[in-house]
Amino acid sequence: MKRLQLAAGHDLAWRETGGGPPLVLLHGWSMSSAVFSEMLPLLGAEQQVLAPDLRGHGASGPGGGYALDDFAADLEEWLLALGHSAIDLLGWSLGGQVAIRLATAGRIQVRRLLLVATTARFVAAADWQHGLPEGQVRVMARDLRRAYAKTQGDFFQLQFAGEVISRQRLREIVAFAVRGGGLPAPEVALVALETLRGGDLRVELPRLACPVLVQQGEGDRITLPGAAKALAAACRQSRLVLQPGVGHAPFLSTPQASAALWREFLQ
Repeated sequence: MKRLQLAAGHDLAWRETGGGPPLVLLHGWSMSSAVFSEMLPLLGAEQQVLAPDLRGHGASGPGGGYALDDFAADLEEWLLALGHSAIDLLGWSLGGQVAIRLATAGRIQVRRLLLVATTARFVAAADWQHGLPEGQVRVMARDLRRAYAKTQGDFFQLQFAGEVISRQRLREIVAFAVRGGGLPAPEVALVALETLRGGDLRVELPRLACPVLVQQGEGDRITLPGAAKALAAACRQSRLVLQPGVGHAPFLSTPQASAALWREFLQ
């Protein structure tokens, strides 16, 4: 892991491999860059791949807030310190929302954007049927306070619900993706979940000027497939890939196919 101390005083940690044009991978809620451990060697032959830990996650230090703007500001400072003002960018789940905010903020030029299991709005509303019921998210927050480790374990299992995936493969994923980076502190997970609950990026999608790949598992029970369709429809230049039999983490369920899809889009 590499580290950079940011102006606010906390460290940002990241994994890095390869050389060439930079590709930045952003992980999801309560995970870390360890979730991309299999993908880095699959992508690093053609690009410099950088996978940061969002503040308060993995090996990155905690910060004063966990809003999308807070995560994006850390990434801007880090990228500019490394001399990367133009990047390719991939975000998964919460990382996809951070990626949208980073791409529309203007200081970093995003050449191509890959959004994996990403939604513009996590919870349902009167004008948005593609989200989870707000009550379900509130129950999850309550359960995190009562039984943190168990609730995180249940959420992990939900990412693969309905898939045909072996127990051995699930054990492998837990070993590198969860234990490899660790869980955030409960207070960080709760505040970041609140960021998901209250966020709405729909008005920002038409401002994405770069080509966008939207990758979505048709069996996803966390980010609903309808949200991916709406996201792709709202972007100027988009390609939607729906994967049957796949849940919330396509690159964990189908790593080789996902890497091939990503490489093809990035070429």
